[in-house]
Amino acid sequence: MKLSDIADNAGSRKKRMRVGRGIGSGKGKTSGRGGKGQTARSGVRIKGFEGGQMPLHRRLPKRGFNNIFRLDFTEINLDRLQDAIDAKVIDTSGVINAESLVKARVIRRVKDGVRLLGRGEIKAKLNIEVHGASKTAIEAIEKAGGTVKILNPKPKKAEGEAA
Repeated sequence: MKLSDIADNAGSRKKRMRVGRGIGSGKGKTSGRGGKGQTARSGVRIKGFEGGQMPLHRRLPKRGFNNIFRLDFTEINLDRLQDAIDAKVIDTSGVINAESLVKARVIRRVKDGVRLLGRGEIKAKLNIEVHGASKTAIEAIEKAGGTVKILNPKPKKAEGEAA
């Protein structure tokens, strides 16, 4: 093989279409943009316009709202916690909290706090501090001989406030 033999894969490079260069090119005159009016212009078009009929998105009722005070918790299930303990990633002798879970790469980020959920079972006795936990998760940990401490969620920063 020589350097002069090296070539791109067939069809990997495509010439750009030169528009507005006569009728023989197949893309002359209107350059594939159709006739006159709003649709021939760039950047303007009424999306959802139904010829003056009330558009579908205005006929349907508005529903729901976005709660600006909602907290976004990182969720972790008992089975994921047990897998990390079995893999010796988490030390059960100390207190397990959000920082130790991130450091052990069990969760990626804390967001507004960590919420413990009850899927799976836990065999290890552990002391865990989380911002929320389901009843089944608390029961399972206490049944295994551990304790769950529920922390107050960290307050959200106001949009204008410095981080």
